[in-house]
Amino acid sequence: MRNVSITIQNNSDAIPIIDAIVADNPDAEAHYYPAMVKIDCPGRLVVNRDSIEERIGREFDLQELHLTLISLAGNIDEDDDTFTLAWN
Repeated sequence: MRNVSITIQNNSDAIPIIDAIVADNPDAEAHYYPAMVKIDCPGRLVVNRDSIEERIGREFDLQELHLTLISLAGNIDEDDDTFTLAWN
């Protein structure tokens, strides 16, 4: 199965996002580097707004993800509640 991936800045704003992605995607593997975190996942990776909100203690618009986003590998499907990467 082909991996999808998301690479996010490694900073204090991104930590709850990274934690939520890893918690919600048990097959995901996070690779930590000084300036970024690359998360690889076989087949499909889902970012859930609710999981991020639980960690940051406020409402979160998934468009805020783009403020810490570096790169993606996979096709994107997004709505107000989820941001999904998968290969079509």
